[in-house]
Amino acid sequence: MTLISLKKLISKKEISSLIADLIETLDSSVSIIDVNGSLLIGNSIFSSSNKFPIQLSEEVIGWVFGGDKASSLASLLTYIAGKELEKKTLAREVLDRYKEINLLYNISGKLSACLDLKEIAKLVIDEARRLIKTTNASAMLLNEKTGKLEIIAAFGQEHQHKTTLFPGEGIAGSVFHLGNAEIVNDVESDSRFITGNNKIKSLICAPLKTQNVVLGVFNLSSDELVNYTAQDLKLFTALASQAAAAIENALLHENKLREARIKSNLERYVPAQVVEAILDPQEDISLVPAKKDISILFSDIRNFTTKCEELAPEAIVEYLNEYFTHMVEVIFSHGGTVNKFVGDMIVAMFGAPSTLVDSERRAIETAIEMQKRIKTIPVAWIRDNFLTGIGISSGEVVVGNVGSPQHMDYTAIGDKVNIASRLQSMAKGEQILVSSSIYESTKHLFEFKEIGSVQVKGKKEAVEVFEVLY
Repeated sequence: MTLISLKKLISKKEISSLIADLIETLDSSVSIIDVNGSLLIGNSIFSSSNKFPIQLSEEVIGWVFGGDKASSLASLLTYIAGKELEKKTLAREVLDRYKEINLLYNISGKLSACLDLKEIAKLVIDEARRLIKTTNASAMLLNEKTGKLEIIAAFGQEHQHKTTLFPGEGIAGSVFHLGNAEIVNDVESDSRFITGNNKIKSLICAPLKTQNVVLGVFNLSSDELVNYTAQDLKLFTALASQAAAAIENALLHENKLREARIKSNLERYVPAQVVEAILDPQEDISLVPAKKDISILFSDIRNFTTKCEELAPEAIVEYLNEYFTHMVEVIFSHGGTVNKFVGDMIVAMFGAPSTLVDSERRAIETAIEMQKRIKTIPVAWIRDNFLTGIGISSGEVVVGNVGSPQHMDYTAIGDKVNIASRLQSMAKGEQILVSSSIYESTKHLFEFKEIGSVQVKGKKEAVEVFEVLY
């Protein structure tokens, strides 16, 4: 099927003008016809004329008739047709991407609050039916007791006997075993196909796969021959991925394994010591509020609100997650504890819950590496636009669980925390400002520039401020 109409292409004002100018320079009669033989430009076709093809990839979409120089016009139209196809392809890809994002956004909200396996499967099946032509659909999960894949939800013709498969058995069992989604547009010609109760001619099958394990398979089929496309497979796989995440969560809930999942999730945000202290009351680490000498680091992206206006919300979240991933990795590598994220700001502690005798040194090393790491993040927009100011202070604060019986935060409270926050607010992009307590403890280890006494909000007395040179 021709994706570009030569007639529409050369009727465009700018292109028709360009063709007219080129024909004039050729100083000879030229005619252009489309692939159907319709004359588009010129009065007639002379048998003595040369014939030059206008191509789109390997397909001829028209001809140029004329003298030897007419080949340049054919080459030009071939080039223009190629560029037009590129624009159409790009537009179609952008539209497909938008549909995929919109799909995931809509269904993720529905699935996030659902812990019922059958309801999750039904939601995903309904969404798949809306997007892709189908007469039957099913979600199958592995029953660990029987070792078989069993249907937990389905759409289509109802039967008393529900299909069950061993992993590796049939097309669905093969997809489960290999973990790769497949399109089979003629299932009867596939040697793996096992005849069931429903009439099936064409099939899409995707694994319900999480990061660590395949939980089951998601099937979509038609009782007529259908030419399912790669785009159908992409959308279906995205749905299966969303379903798998929701199903995994529901399975953990049903099997009373939520504690393991909570622990896994918590360890992405706080050190293992805090997680163990939360989950195991017998741990030596206490989360009861108490006075402790620690170092506190505040980091914030300069002019972040302004930068946000340049991007779509999805891009902002994507870039922030990339940025936080790198920054948290740096903090953890130096023994720090991520206290909280406040918008784009990071608050970290050194010396809590585990005591660190050199918390000041670790805090400065962390700050320097954070500033340098930003320049290595493999996202150009982040490297060019994320400039952070960092403030560090140290001293005695109250550290521990603070909040209500319904919700507690492990955090630090005290004057030294406020000073670190104020220093961060003063710091320019790529600048690290520290208090005198940090300076006195580390002046033999790092280079500093004295800023002088600065009056900060909330403090009656001025604060001695130093800049870390790195």
